[in-house]
Order: sequence, then structure tokens, then C-alpha cells
Amino acid sequence: MTTFAVTAGAPTPRWLDWGMSSTAGDLAGRTFLVTGSNSGIGRITATTLAGRGGQVFLACRAPEKGEAVAAPLRAGGAKVEVLRLDLADLSSVRDAAATFLARGLPLHGLINNAGLAGTRSLTRDGFELTFGVNHLGHFLLTRLFEARLRESAPARVVNVSSQAHRSAKGIDFSVLRQRTRSRTGIPEYGVSKLANILFTRELARRWSGSGVTAYALHPGVVATDIWRRLPGPLRWLLMRFMISPEEGARTTMTCATAPELAGVSGRYYNREREATPSLVAQDDALAVRLWDESEKMVGLAST
Repeated sequence: MTTFAVTAGAPTPRWLDWGMSSTAGDLAGRTFLVTGSNSGIGRITATTLAGRGGQVFLACRAPEKGEAVAAPLRAGGAKVEVLRLDLADLSSVRDAAATFLARGLPLHGLINNAGLAGTRSLTRDGFELTFGVNHLGHFLLTRLFEARLRESAPARVVNVSSQAHRSAKGIDFSVLRQRTRSRTGIPEYGVSKLANILFTRELARRWSGSGVTAYALHPGVVATDIWRRLPGPLRWLLMRFMISPEEGARTTMTCATAPELAGVSGRYYNREREATPSLVAQDDALAVRLWDESEKMVGLAST
């Protein structure tokens, strides 16, 4: 575990300025866990939450990278800890959840931010890698935290999706245990982002009245490490039109903390405002099937 803060007298890194605003301290007493928080949107989100007084767990596949984020903040006393989490390995997801739960802390905000794109492989458990990381790992993590989230209510689950979900016309469940089929991995990315929205909708329905609310969002097309495995020329072209992680984190922060969204659940947001997802993403029957199939995939008994 690691606590961090800014050293007295040291210049504040530019990417911290946004978090250290007039809202500093308003999240004191609240605990958050952010996946993929060693870079990009996750890094900005975690740092902003900590800057506003929240206790934040940086859930990262490479703990040393999480420590690198923590180090510049250590001296100021912000409550931040690094938690190892590899979403491509369901045993790692279970270990991370167990480690957090053993602390006995509440969980007021679970931000399922981590993701990848443009990668062609399988997870350790034999699922298509992009679907496995972007959806299945987060599905299991969220379900393992269900009791704690309910106990901590009001609490929020924020799933970082993408406008790329619009490219997916459905989910072919027969290929989810096969290696990535497409050359670029982008079609699979669209399916995984569709799954994020469907999961949010079904979570809101099943947990209605619990005090735990769920949100899906498009952060914008953001220049982050998620694109690192795309072919060089394609990555260069795409990143010319992307926004900064600081801009991208704004919608995540809105969903995670905005008072006006208290009690609202199952919605989709873009540019800090509610938006309408694709028709497929509004298919309640597909959302139910995804939930049931996901339970089988991760080894949870149907509830």
C-alpha cells in the first residue's frame, strides 16, 4: 500500500491542477477504486479523486507503474494505495477483490476504467482478449464487490465505454472463447464497449433500490496507452484527432461524483451530458443474456 501527495514547495504537475480546485476536500471520507489508473484517463481520475480528499485505490496490472503515479503526491498526505489487478486473469481479479475486502473499508465508487484495443490474443482463462479485459474482468470485479457497494450506499459503479459501441451490431457469443479474429482488433473493441453499456443497464435494473447506481460513458476519443498496440501508421493517424486525458476524464468525474446524478442509474453519458446509445445497446433481452453468459464465463452461480 502507498500513500502519496505533493512535496511541500514543489511545483504542482500540470495534470494535477484540475483536481486541486475549490472542490478540494469535498470527497473526504469516501473510498474509490479506479482500474487502469497508472496512465491516461484512469490516472487523471484517480489523482483528481485523491485531490478532492477521497481515499483512492489505484488498481493496476503493473504495481510499479502505479507507484510511479503515487510518488509525486506522497508528501502531501493524500490517501492512496496501489492494488495489483490483471483483468486478463480472473484469478488476479479475485485476489485483488479479496485484498481490498480484507481491509474492511467501504467502497463508494468503483470506476471500471481500464481497457485495451487493437490486441489479438486470448486471456489466461481462454477468452478473446479485448472482451475479456474490457468486460469480463470488470464484470467479475463488480460482482465480487456487490455486497460492499450495497453496504456503502450511496455508491456508484462507473463503466468507461466508448462511442465505438455503435459499430457493434450485436454480440456473437460463439466466438468469445476464440482468439481475436479481425486484423486490427477494432471490431472486437466495439463489441466490448457495447457490453459495457449493456452491463450498466442490467446492473441498474438488478440493483434497483439498493442505493448503488451505475453509469456508462464515452470519454471522447482520448490519446492514451489504450491504442499502443495498433499498427504504427494507424495509431499516428488516429491520435492526431484525439483529445487529452484531462479532457477525457471530465465525464468520468461527472458520473462518479456529480450530486445531480445521485439516484440516476443505467444511463449513458457523453461530454458530461446524458446521451442516447445505439439501439442495440438498449436491447434489454441482450443485456439479460450478456449478464447470464458472463456469470457462466467467470464461474459465478446464477442469481
